[in-house]
Amino acid sequence: MKEYIFKLEMKVRDYECDLQGVVNNSNYQRYMEHTRHEYMETLGENFGKMHDKGIDAVISSVEIKFKHSLRSGDKFLSCMNVRREGIKLVFEQDIYRTPDYVLAATGKVESVIVENGKLTRGEYFDKIMASE
Repeated sequence: MKEYIFKLEMKVRDYECDLQGVVNNSNYQRYMEHTRHEYMETLGENFGKMHDKGIDAVISSVEIKFKHSLRSGDKFLSCMNVRREGIKLVFEQDIYRTPDYVLAATGKVESVIVENGKLTRGEYFDKIMASE
C-alpha cells in the first residue's frame, strides 16, 4: 500500500449491497466523497460553511476503476492524496478491504471552486492547502 495524506476506516452496510451481495458501484463514489468531507474537517473547513460564504467546491470529473468487490460487513480503508493541478484540486483515492489490503477501487476526482456563482482560478484551494 502506498503512502496517503488521509485514511478513513469504514464498514460496508447491508443496504449498500445489490442482489449479488456485493457493494453497488455507486456506493464507492459515496465512500470517496465521505472521505473528502472528513479530510476537509481535519483542515478546519466544512462544505456547509463554505457555501454560506458563497464558496462552493464543485466536482468537475469522477473516474472510478473497480478492482475487487466489497461485500456486506467488510471493513475497508478509504485513502486519499490531493494535489493542485491548474484551477483544479485533484483527489486520488483508493479503497482497500481490510485486514488483507486488497484494492477494491481506485478513483480520481477533480474539483473546482465557484465563488458567488463564478468559476475561480482556485485561490481558495491555496488557502485550504496552506493549513496542512
